[in-house]
Amino acid sequence: QVQFAESGGGLVQWGGSLRLSCAASGSVFNTFIMGWYRQAPGKQRELVATITRGGVKNVGDSVKGRVTISRDNATKTVSLEMNSLTPADPAISYCSARSSDLADASWAQGTQVTVSS
Repeated sequence: QVQFAESGGGLVQWGGSLRLSCAASGSVFNTFIMGWYRQAPGKQRELVATITRGGVKNVGDSVKGRVTISRDNATKTVSLEMNSLTPADPAISYCSARSSDLADASWAQGTQVTVSS
């Protein structure tokens, strides 16, 4: 079982930057891929970014070019930095971990982000 400790979020100014962190307590196998997905009310979940233990990254089209993601394998902690935020960016981001892209994912509670206009 994977458990998460999320941090970051809060109020961000239009055009400002965001930094999120997520530490997982699961096994190396179950946290091989870690990252974030986000979801706005009434819309489908979309990929923000994920990263494997080996540093392979997958970034969602909606945020490509304005996010960076990294991880510390010793602590199973993943960090995300996003810039140029607007009110169009969904308010809730969910940290996740899984063994592969086809495996069932474990999900954190979610981090609320508010972008001021």
